[in-house]
Amino acid sequence: MKLLPVIMAGGSGTRLWPLSRELFPKQFLALGEKQSMLQATVSRLQGLPVAHPMVICNENHRFLVAEQLRQIGALQGNIVLEPAGRNTAPAVALAALQATAAGADPLMLVLAADHMIQDTPAFQAAVQTALPLAEAGALVTFGIVAHRAETGYGYIKRGAAVGEGAFKVAAFVEKPNASVAEGYVASGDYDWNSGMFLFRASQYLAELQAHRPDILAACQKAMLAPQADMDFVRVDAEAFKACADESIDYAVMEKTDAAVVVPMDAGWSDVGAFAALWEVLPHDAQGNVHRGDVLSHDSHNNLIFAENALVATVGLQDHVVVQTKDAVLVAPRERVNEVKQIVAQIKANQRTEHQIHREVYRPWGKYDSVDAGGRYQVKRITVLPGAKLSVQMHHHRAEHWIVVSGTARVTLDGQEHLLTENQSIYLPLGSVHALENPGKIALELIEVQVGSYLGEDDIVRFEDRYGRS
Repeated sequence: MKLLPVIMAGGSGTRLWPLSRELFPKQFLALGEKQSMLQATVSRLQGLPVAHPMVICNENHRFLVAEQLRQIGALQGNIVLEPAGRNTAPAVALAALQATAAGADPLMLVLAADHMIQDTPAFQAAVQTALPLAEAGALVTFGIVAHRAETGYGYIKRGAAVGEGAFKVAAFVEKPNASVAEGYVASGDYDWNSGMFLFRASQYLAELQAHRPDILAACQKAMLAPQADMDFVRVDAEAFKACADESIDYAVMEKTDAAVVVPMDAGWSDVGAFAALWEVLPHDAQGNVHRGDVLSHDSHNNLIFAENALVATVGLQDHVVVQTKDAVLVAPRERVNEVKQIVAQIKANQRTEHQIHREVYRPWGKYDSVDAGGRYQVKRITVLPGAKLSVQMHHHRAEHWIVVSGTARVTLDGQEHLLTENQSIYLPLGSVHALENPGKIALELIEVQVGSYLGEDDIVRFEDRYGRS
């Protein structure tokens, strides 16, 4: 029987700002590889007996998830949308109910989309160790072998051995202080709590019924009539929002008698902050981690990300420098967790840098806000092959489109125009228009907006293949 990977891709953490934003959180970032963390999570399953993964995400990230899965050939109508964040116990309940709806009862491998694992063979070996235990009815969690005292993670205490390479769970322990954490590591009886699991779908639902029937009932009500929408499965929003916010650990694992832990030593990190990222990424001879266009002189033990500009350092030590198109962060590595205070200031000042990047992803592609003034805005628009923007109009702005590369099919007040490189078209205020890429390569164009109001909410959609009209 094939495993069903269930990948939790919700969340919008701020500890990796300005790389991570609410609408582009860390699971969609390519931090250590060419692939995003979501894509890497899927890719490291290759070689295991797995089916196409089921991905749980929220509404705001749905097209981003779909595009990243499409890029690696893993998109197959397999994205379940959470109407609201309710933690891992309800999310996995939705997955289990969806998986068993047609009479199947798979083993579910529950993974987070925002974890980094450097040793894929060790990860897969731990999964193989857990397989017979889960088949026999155990609820398996994976404990990360603790090589240092860490106060930022919860711990799992090992109990009696269960076969080779697995133990009964003696206790789940909250995040300890430094001295307690040192005792845990010295004893060799404690692992970090990874939040990864393997169990049969029906077994999880039975345990949820036994220990948190309210959560199961809410999720069952939400899944009474799931709606297929393109690559997404939608559940009843009001029923799901009434569900309690609870983790698997609290709802089930701390209460069940069937909990088993399989230790995993696979170079795991939840990349909770830039300091953790510096620890897991390869360093140069000076202890630096560089990404992008970076020049350093007499600089040591820094993490430097440059998105689209040269970043140069002289005599810098133990710092984090992150440059994006619209923000720059500079902080001592040991204080980088305090970036959440900056995010709080951004929100308090009613700015938008905590929410979106200058480059914004849409189901049809993306746009980059290049320049803006009092009555104008310039964007670089990328439309994916075969994609089409909605049929729309604007009350307050006119637009000019200049094709830079590729082919554009433009419908303007009922008339169709085919534009290629270095051709342009003017879209008067109030005109009904649509843009489509009929070609096999990405369409790139420059959009110049002119008018009294240039907000994204000045769009009246008449027709939209992505369900936004």
